Amino acid sequence: MATTNGGPPPEGAQTAPQLNILAQYIKDLSFENPNAPRSLQQQQQQQAPKINIQINVNAKPLAEPEFEVELKIEGRAEVPNLFLFSFDLLYAGLFRLTNVPQENVHAIVMIECPRLLFPFARAIIADAVRNGGFPPLMIDPVDFVALYRQRMAEQPPQIVPPPA
Repeated sequence: MATTNGGPPPEGAQTAPQLNILAQYIKDLSFENPNAPRSLQQQQQQQAPKINIQINVNAKPLAEPEFEVELKIEGRAEVPNLFLFSFDLLYAGLFRLTNVPQENVHAIVMIECPRLLFPFARAIIADAVRNGGFPPLMIDPVDFVALYRQRMAEQPPQIVPPPA
């Protein structure tokens, strides 16, 4: 790898692949605690709730080479005979990929981009659950490679190049 001390790369030199985050934002956030204060009193009895969490990743191309990646996280907590709370977060980011070989774009968009978004989405959910009167919900790390492989086994890639 050649060093150019901030100058332009030498002619014919390959530019390294780059992944840039241009923006991150909440597209939709919902928290429901319809049985409060009863649900909060139930929580004080130290009965561990059953928590079901669903995670999905979607991406769409914008202007070449930018993509919007959406991380959707839904969850529901309940104890026997009582619904405690539910949440629904659609957190997204705008990403720019440059000098990435076309055959690698889909995997990067569907694995690396949500991996970068996840810690922020996790913090938003933890705060929402805490603000709902419950202990913060710290979602375990997600294996986006396994999620990607599972999705690829179920369906072909959905990212198509933007119209010219």
